[in-house]
Amino acid sequence: MTYVIAEPCVDVLDKGCIEECPVDCIYEGGRMMYIHPDECVDCGACEPVCPVEAIYYEDDVPDQWSAYTQANVDFFDALGSPGGASKVGKTDRDVGPVPALPPQGE
Repeated sequence: MTYVIAEPCVDVLDKGCIEECPVDCIYEGGRMMYIHPDECVDCGACEPVCPVEAIYYEDDVPDQWSAYTQANVDFFDALGSPGGASKVGKTDRDVGPVPALPPQGE
């Protein structure tokens, strides 16, 4: 099991979760953050610091955002497991429902 970042993060990119993650497994895409499912150690440190409550334990992702569980996996198809987000930096890549969403917060 792992934590998943869902739709409330789209176009927010607060990054407070990155600062709290002890294993550097939260990566920045073009419009949202993604948690690497193989690197996450399920500590939960990221969840309470998310200002938009977008981070859920995998079994607790609300039904309307269930596609984000797979999106957090698919984001890493091209990246693989680089062993830390700081090695990669920001990417312009987004997957799942994110590219089709209109800009949020406007």
